[in-house]
Amino acid sequence: MSGQETPEREAVVDACGCEITRPSHTGEVEEPVTRLWQVREVQLGLLSGALLGVGLLAGLAGWEIAELVLAAAALLVGGSTFVPGALRRLARGKLGVGLLMTIGAVGATLLGQVEEAAALAFLFSLSEGLEEYSLARTRHGLRALLDLVPKEATVLRGGRELVVDPGQLVVGDVMVVRPGKRLATDGIVRAGRSSLDTSAITGESMPVETGPGEDVFAGSINGAGALEVVVTSTAQDNSLARIVHVVEAEQSRRGTTQRLADRIAGPLVPGILVAAGLTVLLGALLGDPSVWVHRALVMVVAASPCALAISVPVTAVASIGAASRRGILVKGGAAMEALGKVRTVALDKTGTLTRNQPAVIDVATAPGHDRGQVLAWAAALEARSEHPLAAAILAATDQVPPAQDVEAVVGAGLVGTVDGERVRLGKPTWAEPGELASAVTGMQQAGATAVVVEVDGHPVGAIAVRDELRPEATEVISRLGDQGYTVAMLTGDNQVTARALAGQAGIAQVHADLRPEDKSMVVSRLRAHAPTAMVGDGVNDAPALATADVGVAMGAMGTDVAIETADVALMGDDLRLLPFAFDHARRTRAIMLQNVVLSLALIAVLIPLALCGVLGLAAVVLIHELAEVVVIANGVRAGRTRQQLPTLAPLADPVRVEGAAV
Repeated sequence: MSGQETPEREAVVDACGCEITRPSHTGEVEEPVTRLWQVREVQLGLLSGALLGVGLLAGLAGWEIAELVLAAAALLVGGSTFVPGALRRLARGKLGVGLLMTIGAVGATLLGQVEEAAALAFLFSLSEGLEEYSLARTRHGLRALLDLVPKEATVLRGGRELVVDPGQLVVGDVMVVRPGKRLATDGIVRAGRSSLDTSAITGESMPVETGPGEDVFAGSINGAGALEVVVTSTAQDNSLARIVHVVEAEQSRRGTTQRLADRIAGPLVPGILVAAGLTVLLGALLGDPSVWVHRALVMVVAASPCALAISVPVTAVASIGAASRRGILVKGGAAMEALGKVRTVALDKTGTLTRNQPAVIDVATAPGHDRGQVLAWAAALEARSEHPLAAAILAATDQVPPAQDVEAVVGAGLVGTVDGERVRLGKPTWAEPGELASAVTGMQQAGATAVVVEVDGHPVGAIAVRDELRPEATEVISRLGDQGYTVAMLTGDNQVTARALAGQAGIAQVHADLRPEDKSMVVSRLRAHAPTAMVGDGVNDAPALATADVGVAMGAMGTDVAIETADVALMGDDLRLLPFAFDHARRTRAIMLQNVVLSLALIAVLIPLALCGVLGLAAVVLIHELAEVVVIANGVRAGRTRQQLPTLAPLADPVRVEGAAV
């Protein structure tokens, strides 16, 4: 879109086949809806209900004219939320529940039942508002991505360092990335060595060492060494931009997906219209036309899916409320329906299956040295370091002797003096493990990062650090398997680490070394076989969350973009919420189907009775109102959960085995 064009607006079809126009991602920024009363449909629905209520009171007081005027106003206000969209869709040859509700309201009005038409408009507009509120909360999740792009970038041009806007970077530029700074775009390292925190992009739980010739990605955080990076993609086409593109495309796909009620209304609407037309035509040929016109309108009112329209939203609202009280936030009835159909569960590793807190899982020692002393030497040096592994080693010991002359060797490790002895701590390729080589190999095969401790040139120990599984992860995977779900792990971590943790958790299907777009592709393949839920917590999971039939975010640890992109957010870190959410959603969907069947059965019975003249308008209206009470009461059952959440046991300490890799 050129800079001179007017920002586009996209029309999204809501749950009941009515259009909601909203700014597209390429246009102006719209303020997020954070309160229910901010939704236009809710505002108009409540106003319609208030007018209708005042009108009924006026009727009880004997003010019939005032009652009629207020009911008509309520009808106009409520109808404004769905009638225009239904008519626009009709002009394009598309039918939905909104059109049938419009016909019902018009039919009731023509028969003099303005109050019934107003009640129909009030109920339907309110259900529209509830659904729109759940959708509105998902429109602004991409804003969090902007925080990952630095406001400025340093580039070498003409032999000088210039500070420019990231949008001004071109392919071939050389960026200077100092320690602690984020990369403004993708590139290849030309000079320098460092470690990068790439968790936001790849999901890699441990720092990634990088040097000349290595690819690096926008949003990564540089470690201790300065880097010169040759730009390989512009700000509009880098890793983060691709995440935005995938999320936008998948949210658009989701927005146009038809709901159950609308799929039913597709054949129902033309069927009712044809039946009403034939009734008028044949009636005019066989008898008094006015009688058959009256019966045809009564039939249309009888076919108005009042119970159908309100049954699913009421069930969804009751169910969503019950789930939220247990720390499960479900964004709308469509998400609850989809959650109840899931048969495959794809789980991110870092921060979802694991705690995203690297811990010491093993310490191997050379003869004559003990575990405590090895950890103390390592902690003495790590106390002066900002490396992500430092916190894990410091947490594993209470002994932190003072160290002098500590220096960081970029891309290798640390060196310093402890109690007069020269100590080195670093990668096995830098600090030679010697007789501990087999132990180091075992640590690496177990998916851990191994660091070797040398004292005066002799290896005295090796320490294994790994991001461990959540304590409840194995139990949750087992429960999901027992309930018939297919479980897969998706991660940006390396194959060795991924398979080691997957085996520990009991997951057979593992997809590793994935970038965000790769995760999205894997989820697409899983969706081809069965409805799929993706569970993740980071920016790198956003495309997969958007691609899945249902995206589930781990809320307490999750980033804003993951929570906003997902359909469901688990507000606690307890994975046991997951099988509970699936069970609750399946029960909710069953109640929804019960209400739909009951509503359709009612219509199937009322239509022939209205056609034969057995029931008049008053009787049809009364039966509809009673049916609404029944389906609402049944829907409220979804607010009562059948099981209590288990109490999570205190977190266990990471497993430590002396002298052998876990």
